[in-house]
Amino acid sequence: MHQALSGIKVLDLTQYVSGPYCTKLLADYGAEVIKIEKPGAGDGSRRVGPFYRDEPHPEKSGLYLHLNTNKKSVTLNLKSGRGKKILLDLVRDADILVENFSPRVMPSLGLDYAALSKINPGLVMTSISNFGQDGPYRYYKGTELTLFAMGLHMHFEGEPDREPLRFPGYKGLYLAGTYAATATMGAFFGAQATGLGQQVDISIMECMLAPPEAGCWLVAYDFTKLEGNRAGHRREASYPIGVFPCRDGYIFVYGVVSFFWSRIAAWMGMPELATDPRFATPVARRSHHGDFDAIFIPWLMEHSRDELFHSGQANRLPVAPVYTIDEALKDPQFIARNSFTEIEHPATGKVTYPGLPFRLPETPEAPQRAAPRLGEHNAEIYQERLGYSQSEVVKLFQMGVI
Repeated sequence: MHQALSGIKVLDLTQYVSGPYCTKLLADYGAEVIKIEKPGAGDGSRRVGPFYRDEPHPEKSGLYLHLNTNKKSVTLNLKSGRGKKILLDLVRDADILVENFSPRVMPSLGLDYAALSKINPGLVMTSISNFGQDGPYRYYKGTELTLFAMGLHMHFEGEPDREPLRFPGYKGLYLAGTYAATATMGAFFGAQATGLGQQVDISIMECMLAPPEAGCWLVAYDFTKLEGNRAGHRREASYPIGVFPCRDGYIFVYGVVSFFWSRIAAWMGMPELATDPRFATPVARRSHHGDFDAIFIPWLMEHSRDELFHSGQANRLPVAPVYTIDEALKDPQFIARNSFTEIEHPATGKVTYPGLPFRLPETPEAPQRAAPRLGEHNAEIYQERLGYSQSEVVKLFQMGVI
């Protein structure tokens, strides 16, 4: 089936989260992505949980399985001379190469962009690293906590009288992977037009500075020279905002716009609150948040999430239930949109995965394929693509090249 990125050939030298998410987006929309993994070990995410049925196994990591759908896997030792030669043979026919090593790794292997572009001038090489390919921090290691701390977000997250907080999970790494996929396709179309590729330099740290919140903070600082602070869930001009308890769980209320206040009073069936001097202005509501909570929370506790969700929408308020995973899977909107898909894998059987993040009606999506087993496509790529005989492939395996 023809897909949006059908015919584009990608070499994937990435591991863990940011790089694999970039190449996953390309693969899920039809690009041929050949994942090049270390013999005997593979992508480090294969050893990161959660694992299927709590059984640690390189083919049962939920993180790996999610981030590598629709790809092909070959094993290749890039530190061996023969391994480098094989990679260069693959580069000759590739459109894109994505890597997320430290900036010192590819040059130390003799596989930097200058070397690869001599073999394939039209190659787009996307390099994802913590701090970018140059600058005094380019060789520094980093974690999600590092990125949030230095990327401004922690300075503004959390309650004002408590320590700064970061978001859970791998938000910064997924964000970098998204930017990398977008920039890669831009460079690819440029190469198609000019015949000349380029190296795309993705700094995960700079991706953290790029979202609207960080940009807004930077501009505001330039205007006022004020650092700002953590406002917590009681933000001036927007209270009530945040997660509140109700009868059967939690509800999220987003009263960020001042004219929402009269709607909130109507939603509660207490129109008199709209003109109550304690709450009539944003500053007053912030100063009297305790008085409002004493009214609001008991009212919420009389209602279910579903009642509050639908009555809030009827009053044109951004109100949403805080779902568990099971509840999200059963939500009628997600079901109607086919937001989840089931994929069969030899090690796990049929498992539910997130569907594609956006739809392209003119290029319908193909059935999603499971993440590859380590070296699953060695024969296809090395024998059928590069012309090695079966005995030569066996010898390469015995030499530790693949």
